Amino acid sequence: MTPDRRRLLLALGAGAGLAATGVLGGGGPLARLAFAAPGPGSGPGLPPPSGRFVFVLLRGGLDGLHAVPLLDDAHFRRLRGPLLEGPAPRPLDADFGLHPALDDLHAAYTDGALAIVHAVATPYRERSHFDGQDVLENGGTRPMGLDTGWLGRAALAAGCGGLALAPTAPLVLRGAAPLSTWVPSPFDEPGDDLLARVAAMYRGHPALSATLVEARKAAATRREVATAGDAPPTGMGPLPDGTEPAAAGRRGPQSLRGRPETLADHCALALSARDGSGPAVAVLEMGGFDSHAGQAAPEGRLSRTLGALSDVVDRLRTGLAPVWSRTCVVVATEFGRTVAANGTLGTDHGTAGVCFVLGGGVAGGRVFGAFPGLAPGDLYEGRDLRPTTDLRAVLKAALHATLGLSEATLAETVFPDSAAAAVAVPPLEGLFRRG
Repeated sequence: MTPDRRRLLLALGAGAGLAATGVLGGGGPLARLAFAAPGPGSGPGLPPPSGRFVFVLLRGGLDGLHAVPLLDDAHFRRLRGPLLEGPAPRPLDADFGLHPALDDLHAAYTDGALAIVHAVATPYRERSHFDGQDVLENGGTRPMGLDTGWLGRAALAAGCGGLALAPTAPLVLRGAAPLSTWVPSPFDEPGDDLLARVAAMYRGHPALSATLVEARKAAATRREVATAGDAPPTGMGPLPDGTEPAAAGRRGPQSLRGRPETLADHCALALSARDGSGPAVAVLEMGGFDSHAGQAAPEGRLSRTLGALSDVVDRLRTGLAPVWSRTCVVVATEFGRTVAANGTLGTDHGTAGVCFVLGGGVAGGRVFGAFPGLAPGDLYEGRDLRPTTDLRAVLKAALHATLGLSEATLAETVFPDSAAAAVAVPPLEGLFRRG
């Protein structure tokens, strides 16, 4: 083996070790892969936006009528039947309530920080998870119609970087904008001696050297933000709120890897960087919403998953407090579910559902969207909640409010299939406060 080849392999191995142990992600139990060279704000000659945008993607098809049910509707009671058993929803207004597991969302709604859009859907009208998620993420009108994501195109247009809280970047964030990924890692953090050796090895390589310097700065920032206390377990530092990983979260202890609450903590930490060097947009994914059976069980999977979503929202709201006034969090899924219960006490793939919009500038405490009703003639194809609001209208309003993108850019670049006059999709009016 030649010296040059040996040096290359050592460099690759050390780089992989750093990624696995967390140095490339800012310290602590994480692994970040940063393949895009320019940092946030290095888009097409634009200054980075002051706003922050987080997209929480719920995979599996959340039942919007389970999360945000009608309080007193004869058709709803008749079609839902056994799905109405269990704890009563928390009232939102005269018409709608909120599932009791979504307590943090209810608090945000009461505070005016949460708006709900009901009977919302993408342009997709079939019922395949794979195709529905593709349309949700590509921002177009059909599966495989675009090979980049609407948030990736928005980040490029705004001149900012993005963060995916996942091992690989989901389609929604793909594009030409700078991009990083982050997931927790169970490995120990590297010691000072290893870091010094790697720094010496990288000294002659500007890109690798700069990346290492950036990562070590991020690690220092994380240690500064984390609450001081007793030494954490090896390789598992305290979370940004100071709690230990095994004890954090009201829904019970879980392993650190894959915990959505942990991802939400790091997302908030990254987007609220004090020096403004962090990304401006982020994507966080959650699964477990495909509720074909046992949907209404108080301690069942869907109730636990909704509880985890509530924790995620609370952690984002708390962690993003320094920038909350200019932050927007949108929570959406690929499609809703059937209105009627199926034979296994669940619901099957449907059409319209619900999305949640949170932030300091959101005109919250209100349910948006024209609800179509649940009489037999009102249902889509005789079985689903009929869509009345295009999800792209919600996303356009949010991206304009946070990233400052013009309506023309949103219609022509971010959601290009929404520009045609026959299918014009303007931003949803009134979703954000003016001024």
